[in-house]
Amino acid sequence: MNIKETIKSAIGVELNSFNSTLAQALDTDNVLLKSVIDYYLQSKGKQIRPMLVILSSRLFGNINDSTLSAAVAVELLHNASLIHDDVVDSSPLRRGRKTVNSIWDNRIAVLVGDFFVSCALQSAIKSGNISIIDMIAELGKELAKGEIDQIETADEHILDEQRYYKVIKQKTASLFSSCMKMGAWASGASDEELNAVAIYGEKLGMCFQIRDDIFDYFTDDSVGKPTGSDLKEGKVSLPLLFAILSSNDAKNEEMKALLMKQSLTDDEIFTLVEYAKERGGIEYAENMMQNFKNEAVEALSVFEDSPIKDALSDILDYIIERNY
Repeated sequence: MNIKETIKSAIGVELNSFNSTLAQALDTDNVLLKSVIDYYLQSKGKQIRPMLVILSSRLFGNINDSTLSAAVAVELLHNASLIHDDVVDSSPLRRGRKTVNSIWDNRIAVLVGDFFVSCALQSAIKSGNISIIDMIAELGKELAKGEIDQIETADEHILDEQRYYKVIKQKTASLFSSCMKMGAWASGASDEELNAVAIYGEKLGMCFQIRDDIFDYFTDDSVGKPTGSDLKEGKVSLPLLFAILSSNDAKNEEMKALLMKQSLTDDEIFTLVEYAKERGGIEYAENMMQNFKNEAVEALSVFEDSPIKDALSDILDYIIERNY
């Protein structure tokens, strides 16, 4: 059974209810806004975050309206951050499709992102759970701080592995952890249970982002970004960070000098990508991803075996092994 079949078997009905609730949350009579939303929702992505909310809630009980509202809130906030990120990064593609800012313009993209944020807050309020409302507000702050930290790290050419982990924890892992916590809150989990699923979510998120960053070292149009696109934006991810920080020979100094430049040519990006591969950067990143996976598995070990626990384990395997 593949991951889609596993999830459909575990929470297929709930996912259908989620998508109906999501469409209702974004309903508008503004023709332009509706056309942008309809285009954007044609590619819903993997919907891993709302899946996590629903699975976490099912781990402790039945799905309720509070669960669905929380799942919609987090998905809307996540998508708002993607729309705004595409404006910040001037990205023409996401998931192989043109971005909102490239089809319309930055003005429309920013306003659509703002609309998504407002709808996310409304959905959080509908959950009737003050902890979920607070979590959505806190997440908005974390995502913004993570983006600013990433920009600062790139602009100041900071090469630090711990700073890298801090940024991906803010931008990605915090969202995954919050999904698990909101689902648990919606079903009345205990503090001990809440802590376990929060750890699982955080470690899953770290795995997700490291795998995403590894993609940048290989050509794959389905990912929606060409090889080295992060480097074009001054972002140095884990494979190259390891290669740069693990030696100090003449070749290494040459690579460091390239990273201090304000912009890089395609040939220079290719040189850096190949250097990361030659110096074991991909293997190191994969090993770190495996370490985070082991910590996620350990967090799940406190729960009894069940189809829902199996689904959470399968999602973890999928994140590690996926090729897009």
